[in-house]
Amino acid sequence: MTATASETATVSDEVIGRYRRDGFVRVPSVLSREQAAKYAEAASIAQSRITDYHGTATFTQLLSVWQQDDILRDLTLHPAIASIAQQLSGVSVRLWHDQLLIKAPHNGAATHFHQDAPYWPHQGSRQALSAWIALVDVPVERGCMTFIPGSQSNTALRAQDLEDSNDLFNLAPELRWEERVTVPLRAGDCTFHNAYTAHTATPNFTDEPRIAHVVIYIDAETRFSGGPHPLTDPLGLAPDADLPEEHFPRLPITGRSRG
Repeated sequence: MTATASETATVSDEVIGRYRRDGFVRVPSVLSREQAAKYAEAASIAQSRITDYHGTATFTQLLSVWQQDDILRDLTLHPAIASIAQQLSGVSVRLWHDQLLIKAPHNGAATHFHQDAPYWPHQGSRQALSAWIALVDVPVERGCMTFIPGSQSNTALRAQDLEDSNDLFNLAPELRWEERVTVPLRAGDCTFHNAYTAHTATPNFTDEPRIAHVVIYIDAETRFSGGPHPLTDPLGLAPDADLPEEHFPRLPITGRSRG
């Protein structure tokens, strides 16, 4: 990748090809270590004041951070990261949502294998993908991600039960025997994964929190399916409606300051 903290970034054809084949790819240094530390500090502060908060034994999840924190908004709308997402997916993208995912030290719980897309009320989406940005070092012991390459071809599964470690494999038994790739990250590194790529994360066995900022990009032409979701339920959208720009902006937005 080039242009780490600029308005644009370029990934090679080889990286794009690996992403489209495997359903995920690691892109190092989308942020400098200094930038990652700044955003990690903002994330730690945000835990105490962001209202859309979900806490479980697995992790703390803070949704729609970009609408509630100016520093993290800059990361969510980072044009260089959005540019990479657009190159990997091959379509124009918009923001679906962002989230902070924080695993406490010694949290003792894994994030079970699942896909993302079955939870979302989308129709007409050609591509969707997430940028999982490590704001601290995330070795295997701190809860990094593991992916099943090629599993993005399974596009007809229902949403998986995150309380059941076997649910994905009950739905698609062949996936139990497929290769799994674990991807530790340095602070500032990122993985991009297709919304249908099966993935998991181990517990945090270390003395420090695991802090990740996730930005989810969807096809800019995606429409609302009419299904339930916390992000769209309050908006009163009719089935087949366009997603409103003020809540789901098209990206990248250029001309923003970089921190």
